[in-house]
Amino acid sequence: MRALVLCSGGIDSTTCLALAIERYGAAEVTALCISYGQKHTRELDSARAVAAYYGVPLRVLDLAALFEGSNCTLLQGSDGDIPKESYADQLAKTDGAPVSTYVPFRNGLFLASAASIALSQGCSVIYYGAHADDAAGNAYPDCSEAFNDAMGRAIYLGSGEQLRIEAPFVDKDKAAVVAEGLRLGAPYHLTWSCYEGGERPCGLCGTCRDRAAAFAANGVADPALA
Repeated sequence: MRALVLCSGGIDSTTCLALAIERYGAAEVTALCISYGQKHTRELDSARAVAAYYGVPLRVLDLAALFEGSNCTLLQGSDGDIPKESYADQLAKTDGAPVSTYVPFRNGLFLASAASIALSQGCSVIYYGAHADDAAGNAYPDCSEAFNDAMGRAIYLGSGEQLRIEAPFVDKDKAAVVAEGLRLGAPYHLTWSCYEGGERPCGLCGTCRDRAAAFAANGVADPALA
């Protein structure tokens, strides 16, 4: 069985890649990195480094044009600042709407694109790293179990029952993702999670806070900060 893994260069997708390689072997795995008009290229650089570490082919797809006009604060076209607070604090100000770093229907577009590529390359499964901490409180609704189930059904039917999606962490928190990655020996030293693109993570954005908490919950230092 061949697997296609969506790889962003962060710890969630890197753990998914490590898991797919454990299950199927590196020779049966392809990584897919998607550029969507981010303000920086650090995560793309990390995705390339992680794929090279495992010796798996990496395909890069540019979908930036689809998000033109969006004021998502992660995107080049936005003049907004990336919030330097937890997702819970951000959601307290949105009245239940997604946070400002939500890229419109990003995972839906990523999975649909991945489905076409996977079928063209003879893959039977797509892995992606959605987890419960991102979905909680509707911060990123395209990380929820309900969304995953719906997309999974659509892709399975739309592929003629040839292709399924696997989100192994969709019902788990980020600490559980890190625990699995530590078991697998995932190269977390190569990953990048921060929404900013500096030399070192800002430590204050929502994803930096979640990452720090996940490593702390496992009682280990973040190797990317060594």
